[in-house]
Amino acid sequence: MSLTRRQVTAAAFAAVPLAALATGTAQAAQRPRTLYIAGDSTAAQKFADAAPETGWGMALPFFLHKDRPVANHAVNGRSSKSFVDEGRLDVILASIRPGDFLLIQFAHNDEKTTDPARYTEPWTTYQDYLRLYVDGARSRGARPVLATSVERRRFDAAGNALLTHGDYPAAMRALAAEEGVALLDLQALSLALWQKLGVEETKKYFNWTATEQDNTHFNPPGAIAVARLAAEELLRRRVLPARDVRRLDTEIPESWITWPPATA
Repeated sequence: MSLTRRQVTAAAFAAVPLAALATGTAQAAQRPRTLYIAGDSTAAQKFADAAPETGWGMALPFFLHKDRPVANHAVNGRSSKSFVDEGRLDVILASIRPGDFLLIQFAHNDEKTTDPARYTEPWTTYQDYLRLYVDGARSRGARPVLATSVERRRFDAAGNALLTHGDYPAAMRALAAEEGVALLDLQALSLALWQKLGVEETKKYFNWTATEQDNTHFNPPGAIAVARLAAEELLRRRVLPARDVRRLDTEIPESWITWPPATA
C-alpha cells in the first residue's frame, strides 16, 4: 500500500503546474500559516459538558504567535485508522494550504486490539496510516509533523513513571526518520515530566475530580504543560522560528482555558 500511494502522490504533485506552485507559495507568504492538529482525545477541543477535561491542543495557541493560528481537528476516541476511515483527514486536506503544518498524534486508540475499527499494528498498519497523513500534507505543500502520544499517568510501587504505549512510539520515531519528518517526542517528554512531578503531584495535571480518577485526559494545568512541551519542541526541531513561539517561560493562567457550549 505504501509504495503505490507514494508513487501516486508524487505523480499528482508533479502534475501541478509550476505556475500554480509559485502562486501557492506567494499566497502562503501573504496569509497566516495554520497549524492543523489530527489526533485523539488527549489533544481535542473539549466543550462545556466535559469541563474540566482539557485537550492540550486547546492550550497550544497560548504559546504561538497570533499569526500562527491552530485548527484543532483532534477528536475523542479516534485512531490513525478511524480518523481516516471517517473522512476526517480528507476534511483537513481540503482546507490545508501551502506553508501550513499538519501535526499528527495518534496511538492511544490504535492500541485497542479488540476493536477492528480502530486497531492498527505498530510496525505495519499504524505506519501505513501515518504515511497517508504525511503524504497528504506534502502533496498540498504543507509540512507534516509527527508527535508521539503523551504518556498516561501510571506509576509502579516504587514511584517510577511507566511506559504505556508499547511499540507505537518507536514505530513513529522510525517512520519519522525514514520519511524525513520532524518528530515531537511528547511521549518521552511527558514521561520525564510525570517522573519529575511524582505520584501525587501529577494528579493535579490529570482530570481527577470528586467523581472521576482519569489518568489519561488532562485538566487545564496538564493541557497547558503538555502544550508548552509541544511548543518547545516545535522551536527546538526548527519547525517554527523563534518569532512564531511565545510565553515559553511564562505562567499561563488556568482561566485562559474556556469550554464553548456543546454543539448540537
